[in-house]
Amino acid sequence: VFDMHDLKPEGGDFDQLFKDGENFALGSLTVEVLHVPGHTPADVAYRIGADVFVGDTLFMHDYGTARADFPGGDAHQLWHSIQRLLALPPETRIWICHDYKAPGRDSFAWQSTVADQRASNPHVKDGKTEAEFVAFRHARDSTLAAPTLLLPSIQVNIRAGRFPEAEANGVRYLKIPVKAKAAGLVPAMR
Repeated sequence: VFDMHDLKPEGGDFDQLFKDGENFALGSLTVEVLHVPGHTPADVAYRIGADVFVGDTLFMHDYGTARADFPGGDAHQLWHSIQRLLALPPETRIWICHDYKAPGRDSFAWQSTVADQRASNPHVKDGKTEAEFVAFRHARDSTLAAPTLLLPSIQVNIRAGRFPEAEANGVRYLKIPVKAKAAGLVPAMR
């Protein structure tokens, strides 16, 4: 879709690809990789002891969860990924990726716990069902515009953070397909 002739097959741009449940060393720490698809098919969380860095799955417990309408995203998968995280011990600290400050909260926050999420997260707290979550995500996500930098970020992220190779004229380009919506790359533009 982006005419990426320089893209290496099978994730070859990355130094290391990890499987769900695999561990790696970060200095003296052991990091466990948790595959948590839903926001996108490739989302992962990293667990280090009693801490888990959840990426785009959960937001602060007073705000909610990530959208599931990005390319390859799936609200059912996101529900199951979140339930996997919420099955961790209640005292597990959850480090979030984004904070949008829930109404009534004036400062940004970045850390929650499994117990906080299970008690207060309006999208997935105890008592919510998968059907309720999926219906909510579909309804809510259908009202959201695509993020401004979605198409450029896909082209950089898929290359492990590097820009495309220069073209014949020596210039590097991030391409915006004219038929991006028809190709399933972006949610409906509003």
